[in-house]
Amino acid sequence: MMFKSEKKMRAALSVLAVVFGASAPVSSFAQDAAAQAPADAPAQAAGAPKLGWYKTCSKQEDNDICVVQNLILANGGQLVTAVGLISVSGKINRKLLQVSVPTARLVPPGVLMQIDGGKGQKLDYAVCLPDKCTAEIPLTDAMIASLKKGSDVIFTSINFRRAPNPIKISLEGFTGAYDGEPVSESKLAESQRSLQDSMQKKAEEARKKLEDAQKAAKAQ
Repeated sequence: MMFKSEKKMRAALSVLAVVFGASAPVSSFAQDAAAQAPADAPAQAAGAPKLGWYKTCSKQEDNDICVVQNLILANGGQLVTAVGLISVSGKINRKLLQVSVPTARLVPPGVLMQIDGGKGQKLDYAVCLPDKCTAEIPLTDAMIASLKKGSDVIFTSINFRRAPNPIKISLEGFTGAYDGEPVSESKLAESQRSLQDSMQKKAEEARKKLEDAQKAAKAQ
């Protein structure tokens, strides 16, 4: 029988499935965009904003929680895929790999993870909310070692049209993020501002192109 404290931690980890916990403030601005996330997205959108792999840590009661994560955003800032390797140590010790994708997914297939095109590992969905679905699996040492040695990882979900939606994520920088120190709040905030500025610039460029195209069409 699971202790009450373990149930509370399990609930906390379910919350991490949505935003990867309070240890990831940069994720918060992506949550709003995720509500408009596309049902399908290219494996790697050219020019899409990128943060890369980074680690954040926080303390919750008697436990230390660290999350190594990567956010894949569309050009408009919508969340395409969020990956989080969650390590809980202290009174409770647990490791989870969680992947969040847009809604309108078929639930039974879950999310398939493949490292360098190798054998697939299924992640079952743990929770679906109006703006995203999150799948998870216990994080093992073998899995971590494979991610460290790999070049890229592909997460494939199945959309409501029964079509696979593979998202490729480079593993460059993963080992450094996993083994290194967590990023500071100031550096994380700076990265957030830089990413927001980049998305605003791209939005302005897209708006101008649309306006120019409309003007050209009227002139004909």
